[in-house]
Amino acid sequence: MDRLNEILHELGISKVKLAKYLGVSRQMIYNYLELDDINKWPKDKKVLLLNLLGVKSADEIDHLKVDTDYIMNVETRINSLFENHEENEDGVNTSVYRGLGKKQKELMHNVIELIHEKLEDDKDEQSYMAIKYVYHLLQSMDTAPELKYMLGYISKATGFVKPLEFAFDEEQQFIFESIMFSAMTLYNNGGASRSKIAESHRRFVNQIEHKIEEKMSRTLELNTIKVQALKELGYNEINEKNAAEVFERIAEIQSRKVGN
Repeated sequence: MDRLNEILHELGISKVKLAKYLGVSRQMIYNYLELDDINKWPKDKKVLLLNLLGVKSADEIDHLKVDTDYIMNVETRINSLFENHEENEDGVNTSVYRGLGKKQKELMHNVIELIHEKLEDDKDEQSYMAIKYVYHLLQSMDTAPELKYMLGYISKATGFVKPLEFAFDEEQQFIFESIMFSAMTLYNNGGASRSKIAESHRRFVNQIEHKIEEKMSRTLELNTIKVQALKELGYNEINEKNAAEVFERIAEIQSRKVGN
């Protein structure tokens, strides 16, 4: 059963997704996986699982090799279950899938299911914070290519993609991954004690605080200019009718400051 759990993890199949495939509750999946032998599963569920994994008997599971071709074959078998995402029998609004292609729908569905699973325990504060940080990463992803390189490094380090796959700028991604590997090696080997890197962390904190101050200063400046623009035009607020005029005046005020 340990090998089965490893295979499901390597395939990226969550408990929620497996539960839907087998037509049982997520708790039932946990119950199944706690058994010491797959042959103790209900016969119909065992057959479904074996079909999903592409084997004829439970004994073959221990000898499965999870590579790219195998992952793709399993995904092809399980994808048919999610072809009609928008027909949600639970009445959940699935309009978020509208306009997406099949593989984009599948990816979004998998992300939502996995996040849901991680957040189900409202007492698990660490999972909540981890997902919150993922949300921040998604919000910031287009601001720096390094964030995408970081995701690529994680996917490779955890075995989800091949190490020589470069989805982004190959040269820059190669350099980033090499630096990340060196840093992680140093971290995992215990060569980076708190005392040794305290100064580096202090500079990190100072840099972040400086960025926050700049952002607050910029926000304050924009608010001040907006108030000035409204006052000059005789308006109390920005609305649909005067928005273009107000934004034009804001740009004009900013140009005055540059001229000065």
